[in-house]
Amino acid sequence: MAAETNLTVMGDFAKVQSIDFVNQFEGSITKLIEALGVTRKMPVSNGMTIKTYVADKDVKTDKVAEGELIPLSKVKKTAGPSYEIEFDKYRKAVSVEAIQRHGFDQAVVEADEILLKEIQKGLRTRFFTFLATGTGTATGVGFQGALAQAWGQVQSLFEDDGVETIAFVNPLDVADYIGKANISTQTVFGMTFVTGFTGVKVITNTNVPKGKIYATAPENLVLAYVTINGGELGRAFDFTTDETGYIGVTHSTVNDHLTYETVAVSGTVIFAERLDGVVVVTISPGE
Repeated sequence: MAAETNLTVMGDFAKVQSIDFVNQFEGSITKLIEALGVTRKMPVSNGMTIKTYVADKDVKTDKVAEGELIPLSKVKKTAGPSYEIEFDKYRKAVSVEAIQRHGFDQAVVEADEILLKEIQKGLRTRFFTFLATGTGTATGVGFQGALAQAWGQVQSLFEDDGVETIAFVNPLDVADYIGKANISTQTVFGMTFVTGFTGVKVITNTNVPKGKIYATAPENLVLAYVTINGGELGRAFDFTTDETGYIGVTHSTVNDHLTYETVAVSGTVIFAERLDGVVVVTISPGE
């Protein structure tokens, strides 16, 4: 007898799980780039090289008498480090024993949550490793003094743009201030956004070394990503993606190992276009 119409089969469950995974990742990274204020999103190809630069200005401001030659100003971009975007590939398997012990839905959901956190962690780690290469430097006395220096340096570097300042700090450096100030917090993508600092958006994460502040402007940040949906990848793999194409996910049964696997692929990186637009501030102890 033929299967009944509209019968829900195993493949339907796998598709639903993949859609849920993709939606969670897309939702969290969308909140992240909104919270950071990132306005530039750049789809790229796997293996594409991202180039950074340092602005080198020689602007002549001498007064010029009537009829005399106006001195020539020069602004050029000096190449900074370049980075190649590659696929990040992840696989998580749930054993038959785990499924029997905890139930199918719970076992798979728990494994997917762990995998999702690892993907987010990898993206965060690369981002903070990149920020550490910023060429701007400053020193401030105490946390508040260092934060003021971060704000001043960023405002000077982007003086024509009227930008907001984003400061990334270690939670231990801001802990004492949080106890005394009227602030609020919000956690997005494993980072805590602290509001209540005038003119500065403070973000805490343990990837920032204690005693340091990384500061820049939202306009300096770019989200680059390999588009997973469509194209040649769509022909070769049955990935579940959404319209952004940030990540591709598939769930499947592996009978010869008696496991149920989650496979995910992404090629996403957040970087600063201008390295001299990233200021590394040292927090020096007060008196």
